[in-house]
Amino acid sequence: MMRIYRVVLLSALLAAAGMAQAAQAKDKKTVLTTFTILSDMAQNVAGDRLNVVSITKPGAEIHGYQFTPSDLVGARGADLILNNGLNLELWFEKFTRQLGKIPNVTLTEGIIPVNITADAYRGKPNPHAWMSPKNALIYVDNIRKAFVKLDPAGAKIFNANARKYSDQIRAVDARLRTQLASLPKNQRALVTCEGAFSYLTRDYNLAEHYLWPVNAEEGQGTPRQIKGVIDVVRVGKIPAVFCESTVPTRGMEQVAREAGAKFGGVLYVDSLTDAKGSVPTYLILLQKDADTILKGLGSK
Repeated sequence: MMRIYRVVLLSALLAAAGMAQAAQAKDKKTVLTTFTILSDMAQNVAGDRLNVVSITKPGAEIHGYQFTPSDLVGARGADLILNNGLNLELWFEKFTRQLGKIPNVTLTEGIIPVNITADAYRGKPNPHAWMSPKNALIYVDNIRKAFVKLDPAGAKIFNANARKYSDQIRAVDARLRTQLASLPKNQRALVTCEGAFSYLTRDYNLAEHYLWPVNAEEGQGTPRQIKGVIDVVRVGKIPAVFCESTVPTRGMEQVAREAGAKFGGVLYVDSLTDAKGSVPTYLILLQKDADTILKGLGSK
């Protein structure tokens, strides 16, 4: 009889604990982000205080994302949406129109953009501002301010988390600056499929070349784009070329073959991987890309 009582008591305690956890989760405010990198940044600031969810999943192409009815259902009831801005999420305005009045914050507010210099996008801001760790500090501060406004009682937590995370970003920035400075002067050129590295190449003093400026109309590279990059790689004797994880690599592999270079591998820009993948966090993404560039171009 005593044994049965203990089993019943244990079951009751477990059920109560589960209900308490569910109630605690329900009490948390929910923050949506438009893609996984923003979600990781936001989670670092939020800690356990908020529920942070990315609308797009790991590996998704985010420029022209086609949102689904389930995305809209999952977004209803959210308390805040964080977006990048700078014309990155071409679908975002239509998405928010269908949700009603959910506050949203653009995280590139206060960032001076680098303008695109090629094709139909000439003069428009390059949206990949997070690829500069210095810009990432502005993202983090904008997230912190948005969270303090959303949940003033959690201000102390958000402020402390933002300071800690910002210190980690600065440490990665310093390490990348030292590592990328080791590239030989005649090999300081980054050739990619999308022109998504303008902020990184600016920060670390690299030349930038690419097949197309923005993924929204990439088309795997037109013959004119491919020929132009082949000529650049040949003339500059650039030893390696790269492509991004969210687009086909065929065009850049053709460049490598015809220009006498090697295909140096995949770089990550628009999306993280899942927890088991190569780049589950933003800080790991930065270091992984730097490692791939250094291996492809050859450091001193």
